[in-house]
Amino acid sequence: MRNLVRFIAISRILMRYRLDSLVLSTPLLKSFKPLLYLIPWHYFPVKQYTRGERIRLALEELGPIFIKFGQTLSTRRDLLPDDIGDELAKLQDSCPAFDPAEAKRMIEQSLGDSTEQLFKEFDQSPLASASIAQVHTAITHDGDAVVVKVVRPNIDQTIKRDIALMYALARLISRHPMSEKVRPLEIVAEFEAIILNELNMLNEANNASQLRQNFQNSNLLYVPKVHWDLCSENILTTERIYGTPVGNIAQLKSDNVDLKRLAEEGVIIFFTQVFKHNFFHADMHPGNIFIGADGNYIGVDFGIMGTLTETDKDFLADIFLAFFNHDYHGVARAYIESGWASASTDVAAFEKAIGRICEPMFEKSLGEISFGQVLMDLMAEAKNFDITVQPQLLLLDKTLLNIEGLGRQLYPQLDLWATAKPFLEDLVKE
Repeated sequence: MRNLVRFIAISRILMRYRLDSLVLSTPLLKSFKPLLYLIPWHYFPVKQYTRGERIRLALEELGPIFIKFGQTLSTRRDLLPDDIGDELAKLQDSCPAFDPAEAKRMIEQSLGDSTEQLFKEFDQSPLASASIAQVHTAITHDGDAVVVKVVRPNIDQTIKRDIALMYALARLISRHPMSEKVRPLEIVAEFEAIILNELNMLNEANNASQLRQNFQNSNLLYVPKVHWDLCSENILTTERIYGTPVGNIAQLKSDNVDLKRLAEEGVIIFFTQVFKHNFFHADMHPGNIFIGADGNYIGVDFGIMGTLTETDKDFLADIFLAFFNHDYHGVARAYIESGWASASTDVAAFEKAIGRICEPMFEKSLGEISFGQVLMDLMAEAKNFDITVQPQLLLLDKTLLNIEGLGRQLYPQLDLWATAKPFLEDLVKE
């Protein structure tokens, strides 16, 4: 019954933003479009939003799980038109705070003691509140300032309910032959794996500890310490950090931070994670990056991490080096040798298509070319030739686009190629 009520609520929101019309205008379901004329609300006026805005607004109204789904879907640029992908990228994962007394109860239940025994001080006023968890500040009995991340009560039930509905819709869409290119069940399964992983705070604690260890002998990136004795599946306690949000350019300039150095080191941090550590922070948007008093990077929020296989890393090095050498046969060969192409792939036609995509990019200087855009365009074209797009590379590309955007916001003249080339050449030598 609850699923039925939720389904009706979702349907009403989709109707409000005319997404019933949008969905039925797609090739998958357009044969059902005449049914719209039998529905009264089809004749009511609607505000003049673009289709991307309508989808984003509907997801925001549908609630936190659908917001997270939209954020995940925004990384699948191989499936989405640019206007929809750009709007989904604007989704902000913030929600009203839940009752602090409930947060206190969950901490005590999960950690087996009262907050007074667990902490010297505990601030019941939340510092931040998002779809999965709420954050409170505290002081340990050792005098350490910490942040305590508390999973929302009953969020697992909400997630299971909404994902069940997503699967039902995905199964409906997958009955259409054209769904093979969209793979709706795969998209929902990918989202389910991501959000269930984020739900377990011990996963994030492990991620933070691994990343901290990877950079323990480097000043490039500071990762907060995990207080393992104050962690559980529902609770994550980490060192509290203090810094300037990386997007606050005015404050960074006022603090005399070298923005050119900062932009270049951001790229170095990314490629170090990808090609040397094989473990990268996959949610490096400006809200998760701060600059400390020493002018160096501080990272937070380690719920989504990425890893690459040796095949993935070889592929990336090969296509980028081939691209910058105008070797489009080399780009095509990298795709074929990766094993992701089907028997029906026309390699010669694929090589020509790559040339059509890449040549206009060289009207810019090397420093102005976007690595992320190159990778996105190549993956989108690969899909047209029955070449499977790897989810881990899509996650990497989203992160790369974030890093590029941030780097050029800090220092518009950033030459990404000059910074990345040594990493790629070293990988090829290896």
